[in-house]
Amino acid sequence: MDETYDAIILGTGITECVLSALLSVDGKKVLHIDRNDYYGAECASLSLSQLYNKFRPGEEVPKDMGRDRDWAIDMIPKFMMANGEIVNMLVHTDVTRYLEFKQIAASYVYRDKRIAKVPSTEMEAVRSPLMGLFEKRRAKRFFEFCQNWRDDDPKTHQGIDLDGWPMDKVFAHFGLEPGTRDFIGHAMALHLDDAYMQTPARETLERIMLYTSSMARYGKSPYIYPMYGLGELPQGFARLAAIHGGTYMLDKPVDEIVVDDKATFVGVRSGGETVKAPMVVGDPSYFRKVGSKPLVRETGKVVRAICILKHPIPNTDNSDSVQLIIPQNQVGRKHDIYIAEVSTTHAVCPAGYYLAQVSTVVETDKPELELRAGLDLLGPIHEKFVTITDLEEPLDSGKENKIFITRSYDPTSHFETVVEDIHNVWRRITGNPLVLKQPQDSEGAHVAA
Repeated sequence: MDETYDAIILGTGITECVLSALLSVDGKKVLHIDRNDYYGAECASLSLSQLYNKFRPGEEVPKDMGRDRDWAIDMIPKFMMANGEIVNMLVHTDVTRYLEFKQIAASYVYRDKRIAKVPSTEMEAVRSPLMGLFEKRRAKRFFEFCQNWRDDDPKTHQGIDLDGWPMDKVFAHFGLEPGTRDFIGHAMALHLDDAYMQTPARETLERIMLYTSSMARYGKSPYIYPMYGLGELPQGFARLAAIHGGTYMLDKPVDEIVVDDKATFVGVRSGGETVKAPMVVGDPSYFRKVGSKPLVRETGKVVRAICILKHPIPNTDNSDSVQLIIPQNQVGRKHDIYIAEVSTTHAVCPAGYYLAQVSTVVETDKPELELRAGLDLLGPIHEKFVTITDLEEPLDSGKENKIFITRSYDPTSHFETVVEDIHNVWRRITGNPLVLKQPQDSEGAHVAA
């Protein structure tokens, strides 16, 4: 470890592995270290024995739950928009050649004390219980407006200024009811709370268009998911980095982030060895104390319940996989509750089992109780494992001290916020926006039938 590198990456979470691959492809000599003996860090996919060892050390794994290697349980499950930026990153870096994807069967939203499918076709929209007859007509006009919008054609604007009007004014223009706004804002535009209502409407319109174009790509739902679990993603990016000269070290303790007298990054010490580089990139857990001060702050906590079921989630048409969002307003909260379900179709558990995870931002001193609204929708739960993790973010940009810190993974069951962070860190490192190009011979992610 006495070599000098262009960059050191700490942690093999998806964000860090994407950045490692992008830097390697860019010609940088990268050393990637993780204290764990597996890829994925906080967003690893664990076998059943690893899961029990993490949550119930010393307890024997039940013999009737199939082979250990048939399980790949995500610690932080997230789905990908078929046309989303994470797929663009996979295609841009050609990591798609290492992965196969399956579609998520359906997208649901909790509304008025029942589960309703987010319509994926015009026929479904007509039949949807989410809206009454007159509201459906108003919503149809709104979606037609979204589809037809052209920046350079004022005739498509209907007098609306996307950059000057807040989203609530646009909703009001079309006369949409609060419940309709809820499912559009949270289940389609995937906003985390209602703050978007007071911000310019353009971002929400773009998010709606991403959702509808992703839906149109494969039908049924806008989401895809890698076979064998999310742990395949960091490994795919690691493989790419290795092809471009990146070096990976798992099970390597990080004892000290070494800085000079101006608190600028010098290197990383592990045992008696120190490896040097002009910059470091890593997840917040490595930077809680550097020298005498912390470089990250806690912004909240996330509670997650990993649930093993022996049936699909009730009232989801026996779907083998779903994304289900409970908007905050529906259960009197400040943050949405997210439910992600996958199954043997995605090669993550044996036949007859389903994996569902319920997550949200902690708001009280009884975090597990805050998941009740989501857990109650799952039916009988065979096994349940609950985690509470800190949400952390860097205190500064890293431009001065050359320490570029990523953000913790939030409770959302999709990748949009992860992608935002990758773009943000890349801009901080290079000073330039990340521009993704699709290789000429690539058709995108391969989604199995």
